[in-house]
Order: sequence, then C-alpha cells, then structure tokens
Amino acid sequence: MRDAVQALLGAGYAVNLEKLYAQGYGVPQRRKRVFIVGNRLGHDFIFPEPLTKFSGAIFRKGAVTFACAVSDLPPASEDPNASLTLTQPACNELQAYLRAGATAVTEHSILPLSQVQSDRVRNLAPGQTMKDLPEHLQHESFRRRAFRRVMDGTPVEKRGGAPSGLKRLFLGEPSLTITSAATREFIHPVEHRLLTLRECARLQTFPDSFHFVGSIGSKIQQIANAIPPLLARTVADHVALTYGFSPQYSDTPVRQLRFLLTRSGGMSPALEQTANLLSALCPAPEAQLALLEHH
Repeated sequence: MRDAVQALLGAGYAVNLEKLYAQGYGVPQRRKRVFIVGNRLGHDFIFPEPLTKFSGAIFRKGAVTFACAVSDLPPASEDPNASLTLTQPACNELQAYLRAGATAVTEHSILPLSQVQSDRVRNLAPGQTMKDLPEHLQHESFRRRAFRRVMDGTPVEKRGGAPSGLKRLFLGEPSLTITSAATREFIHPVEHRLLTLRECARLQTFPDSFHFVGSIGSKIQQIANAIPPLLARTVADHVALTYGFSPQYSDTPVRQLRFLLTRSGGMSPALEQTANLLSALCPAPEAQLALLEHH
C-alpha cells in the first residue's frame, strides 16, 4: 500500500486512500477493504458516503443482513449439479438486484458432513464458535492451540486460541467476511448445515446469473477474493457521476494525500504505524497541499 501511494505521488497524482466498510454500501457482509484513488484532473476526490447504516461493536449491526440476501432462495440441494427454480418472489431491493431476471440458481448444494461434524454444527448457536463446544467435540488442532503454553506471558483466554473454526452466523446481522474457508466454517443461522457457494456469492453480491468455474475450492476462492460487485459499482458510479472521466490532465503535479484508515474510535499499533508511514510520504515542505486525516 505504501509503495503504491508513493509511486502515485511521485508521478504527480493527488491521492485519496480510505478504508471502506462494505456493509455501509448495501453489502450484507462485514467486510472492509482499502481503496486508493489517484487523479491528475485537479479533483480533490472524496469517496462516497455510506448509503446504509451500520453500528455497534466492530460494526456488526447493519441495515442489510444475512436474511436480506438469501431469504428467497429455495432449499439447498444435495445434488451439486442441480439448477433450482426460484419460486419465491424477491423480498427486497437487494434480492431483486441479485436475481436480475434469473429464474433459477446453481451452486446451491449442501456439502455432506460426517457424524462429528454434524454434532458440532447442531451444538452451536448464532454467534458461537468452536471454543463454545464441549471439549469432546472440539477439533484436536483447536485444542492444541487453545490450551498451549503461552511463551510471551499473554493469558491463553485472551489469545482466542484456535483459529475459531466453525462459526454460526446471525440471521438478522450482516455476515462475517466471506473467505475461502466460508463453505467449510460458516454455519447457516437456522439450518444445521454449512453455507452453500450460492449463499456465499449472494453475500458477496454476485448476481445469480454469474457462474463460477473450476473445483469447489477454486470457486469459493474466486468468490471470496473479489471486491463485492455492489461496492465496486457504487464507487465506480460515484466517480462517473461526480467527477466524470475527462482526459484533460493537469500539467502541474499536485502531490496531495488524504487518507482515512478507520472509522472506529482508536487505532491498533500496526494501523498507527501505517498512518505514520503514509504521513511521511507527503511532508508539508514538498506538498502544494497535504490533507492528512486519520483517527
């Protein structure tokens, strides 16, 4: 990130870097990503303001929820090649957007579970993870890490142990960040099963008409690694409608830097270090305008 900003500043661009929270732009998922926009068009670029409300500890409360994204889907199939007809009408604007004329969905199939996996899933309530299971149901790798001797003096209970492994999501909250492990670790809020590929795609705001290719592992990686299409579209529309795409470049280098790394009340040491590194890229004596915003 620092190298990209440095290169843009060196080429005379005005640069705005900001962490955007996807749940603020209609995405039913707690996901944050850093966007960097540079221009030599003379614009003091400002990112679009959030369109949907989100709040609470680690921004887990949001207007667009898991249910908003998937409540119209048919029951998941056991056939990985099934094409399932959409019999329920779209319940909200997000579902209408995701369907976009589609009458059926694919990739909406259940991965089979072993007996112990099924027991783990059934024993977890929304918000609970592997650490909330009875010890005999915890995965061996979890127990090894959760109860290991901590050499640096940090109490075990404050380290979280795991990775947390299985997690049951909330129906009335945005999903956790969809990762390449989502179809192995994320449990449906009310059904005793893991998420399907189509549910993950919907939580990422991929339209139902979008088809993924390759193995199951490849498909979930394609889904998980993407910027949510709805978030990307919102930023692109904002650029087009507010600033346009004029080819008239400024002849005068600008070297302007603006950044917002978090909307929370504090910064971790790592984030503070990043802020200091970015601040050093555009010191006041060299800059025509240096607007540094971080909290």
